[in-house]
Amino acid sequence: MHIHQAILTDLDQLAPLFDAYRQFYKQPADLTGAHAFLTERIERNESAIFLARSKDGEPLGFTQLYPSFTSTGMKRIFVLNDLFVAPAGRCQGIGKLLLHAAADHARAQGAARLTLSTAIDNHTAQSLYEANGWLRDTQFFSYSLSLI
Repeated sequence: MHIHQAILTDLDQLAPLFDAYRQFYKQPADLTGAHAFLTERIERNESAIFLARSKDGEPLGFTQLYPSFTSTGMKRIFVLNDLFVAPAGRCQGIGKLLLHAAADHARAQGAARLTLSTAIDNHTAQSLYEANGWLRDTQFFSYSLSLI
């Protein structure tokens, strides 16, 4: 298993994983759009994406972090916005390795913390996060406002 921060030359392998991730969340398939979206994130240095590959180079999973800040803590934080492991890579510890790569990256950037949200019914992901030291928020509600 090999995990590294994705660069533009990884996009042909990364985009299908990202598209599958979006489909998991009930979005229509759009490989061209996925490729364009990820290209823009990497070119603009707007996210950090870590790609997991098997020993023979097969792409098996990824995680994507977006930088943000905590005003009260006056430090950088990262939003772990996406985590996906392809069916062929599940139950092999890839999700755990991707979480560790995300935490290592955030620490190296001097971040105070990582945050994430997941679907209420995504019990598999919740178990993974909790088994790796993530704590469910019991102090705050999350809200969003649709602008489209």
